[in-house]
Amino acid sequence: QVRLVESGGGLAQPGGSLRLSCVHSGKISSLNTMGWYRQAPGKQRELVAQMTESAFTRYADSVKGRFTISRDNAKFTVYLQMNSLQPEDTAVYYCSYEQRSGGYYQYWGQGTQVTVSS
Repeated sequence: QVRLVESGGGLAQPGGSLRLSCVHSGKISSLNTMGWYRQAPGKQRELVAQMTESAFTRYADSVKGRFTISRDNAKFTVYLQMNSLQPEDTAVYYCSYEQRSGGYYQYWGQGTQVTVSS
């Protein structure tokens, strides 16, 4: 029922910024976690940032102080503001919705490519 659509990926210069958006449709459970993950070639998927319905957040150590996750429930959207981008941030970024009430299930978006280079 829930669908996720990411946007905002693209090419950025080192030190630049990008803002990713994820619009979710369908009914969202009262207990939920929206998050961003990324996967670079040859590496495992890793958590970037996530936020619960109560605004509890967590970040990967590698992005703390540079990335910020936020939600606008009225617009059914979760954002990832990425500042001070580095080449190491290059990856496919995936939006995630975790249902934590009425049983556990995780939904994924199709991903959006982020490339950081000069």
